[in-house]
Amino acid sequence: MEHILDTFLNDKAPLLRGFIFGLSHTAIMLLGYYSGWSINRFFKIISNGYIAGIIGAGLSHVVADIIASLLDPHFRSAVWGIALGGILPFILIPYLEKKVIKSKHHIITGDHDDVLHDIKKKHK
Repeated sequence: MEHILDTFLNDKAPLLRGFIFGLSHTAIMLLGYYSGWSINRFFKIISNGYIAGIIGAGLSHVVADIIASLLDPHFRSAVWGIALGGILPFILIPYLEKKVIKSKHHIITGDHDDVLHDIKKKHK
């Protein structure tokens, strides 16, 4: 990656700091979504569906951050901080599950009825 940056982006390097990180992070996420590979399937075994989705989405994001920061020479020295900063908020999940009251309009609880309604609706 450094060779590509030096060869093609040398005069624009300060403006494109983090370019490789952003490119690879987004590419990893898109590959995961379109390949159908999901870390959520593993978490559905140990928890209910939406908690598995929250944990799976968060951890897949952390993994993509780690890989992207290893690929980008500007962020390589920050890999441990990025990983720890991404994982640390997971300790809030049990607290948020107990204290946050979800209404019937909450995206997690009210989504299924909306989708069923849209499927049955006639579209022009």
